Order: sequence, then C-alpha cells, then structure tokens
Amino acid sequence: MEKLVRIGILFDFYGKLLSPKQYQIIEYYYSNDLSLTEIGEVLGISRQGVFDTLKRAEEKLIKYEEKLGLVDKFYESQDAIRESRNLAREISIIGEKSSNEEIKEKAKMIENLISDILL
Repeated sequence: MEKLVRIGILFDFYGKLLSPKQYQIIEYYYSNDLSLTEIGEVLGISRQGVFDTLKRAEEKLIKYEEKLGLVDKFYESQDAIRESRNLAREISIIGEKSSNEEIKEKAKMIENLISDILL
C-alpha cells in the first residue's frame, strides 16, 4: 500500500515528465488498477514489456524526486502552513484574553486565509 501511495504522489508531481507510454502504463496500473496482462492487451505489448516499462517509469519518478525534491518541499510547506495556523489561533486567544478585538480579528483573518490555502 505504501508503494502505491508513494508512486501515486510522485506521478501527480512528475508524471508529465515521463514518456507517453510510461505515463499511460503508470496510469493504467496505479490509477485504473489494471493488471500487467490487461495493460499489455490494451497496448498490444507483452506482459514483460509492460513490466519493464513500469519499472523504468517508477525509477524515473523516484530519481526526479531525488533530484528535485518537490514532494518533500510540498510536505514541508504544508507543515509550515499548519504551524502558522496554530500560531494564528494562539494569537486569537491572546486577543480574547486581553480583550483586544483588533488582534482577535486579524488573527482570525490569518487563520481563515491559511485554511483556504490548505484546502
């Protein structure tokens, strides 16, 4: 399951960098849940040909992430955004305790903007 999710995420980020055939095979295998034999029948190639192309495509996706790191950067930024939302909530609480409506209002605006980004 973990590999399925990992390749799916890498495919979302880097799929368009694959050859058309690699893209199609990854999509059939991971997104459409077709077997190697079924993919081979659809594309008119052998099961072994599908397997080899699939493995090369997976390796390419992994190498793209190793070199570019976009998936890792994405998750790091998501974590930073969540932490920012938590800080906005803390500031809002401080505004409530000090009865400062302006602080409370601005913190709520920040929290709402962050929530919109995370959706």
